[in-house]
Amino acid sequence: MQFALNRLDLSNPVAFADSAARAEQLGWHMGLIPCNPLAAHDPYVSLALAARATRTLHLGTLLDTPVLRHPSVIAGSIATVAQLAPGRVHLGLGIGDTAVRFNGLSPAKVSTLEAATRQIKALLAGESLDVGAERPARLRHASPVPVWLAASGPKTLRMAGAIADGVFIRVGTDARNLHAAWGAVCDGARAAGRDPNALRLGLIFHTAFDEDRSRARTIAKALAAGYYEYSPFLFDAIGARWAGTDVHELKKDVWPDFHHHRDPEHAGRVVDFLDDATADAFALHGDWDAITEQLHGVLTLDLPVSVVLPHPVLPKGSTVDYLADFARHVMPAFG
Repeated sequence: MQFALNRLDLSNPVAFADSAARAEQLGWHMGLIPCNPLAAHDPYVSLALAARATRTLHLGTLLDTPVLRHPSVIAGSIATVAQLAPGRVHLGLGIGDTAVRFNGLSPAKVSTLEAATRQIKALLAGESLDVGAERPARLRHASPVPVWLAASGPKTLRMAGAIADGVFIRVGTDARNLHAAWGAVCDGARAAGRDPNALRLGLIFHTAFDEDRSRARTIAKALAAGYYEYSPFLFDAIGARWAGTDVHELKKDVWPDFHHHRDPEHAGRVVDFLDDATADAFALHGDWDAITEQLHGVLTLDLPVSVVLPHPVLPKGSTVDYLADFARHVMPAFG
């Protein structure tokens, strides 16, 4: 089992590279970076520095989006990074989330993401594309970079199965949602004449850590609310109930959304009407022993998981060294 993290030190590009080197030493397999032009430094500059600071750590975006960058810009940037770390770079794409909303835009349509992904893959493969210019477009420094798609909705998952090299699924921890998501990926792959077993599967789990299990569960309720906010069908699929005030009314007290509020415990108290089972269905939570046990339970499901990304969500003001502590307390239990 490989472990990835997309919350290395984002304070500046040099700090990101230093934390990537530290992650490598601690046994992490992937160091990924979010792409939000208004809230974080340029991801490709940071990845380039990390490529020079590491030897084995796999590097990539999680995630970039064609809403904010043209496909040719994305292809050119990731191909540049790949030249610094051959064989250990990938591109992670998606419809866009917080970074898109920060700019007052809407996430990409599935068709837009599909078209951009196909164009990027073709450019990375060194192909010439008719883009309506005087001459075909061709990436002069093309490099064979795997393209992963992050997805949760059935249409995006099927599209990912049809064209991606790897898929990051983010639907929570409940077996029913996980099986349905992977099933959609497999359907898309088979419809395109592909073998689903040729795709790599990564699972993203929001992970609320605190030694106080009650506090961690409160944060887990905020994370469940975040899923309901954007993907209510995930609640419907498992029979979870939203018995409180309309989520968009509650969101006025939680900015920019339930997944990214600076005080996740406060966000959890806003939706305290959610029951414990709902919290359990959408996040790993508790102390390290509890998180290890919950993760073991998920990984006993019949899914071909190759990468787990335990996205950290900590109480405001926490001084936990998540990078080191997760590696020390959880990763050894999974070989």
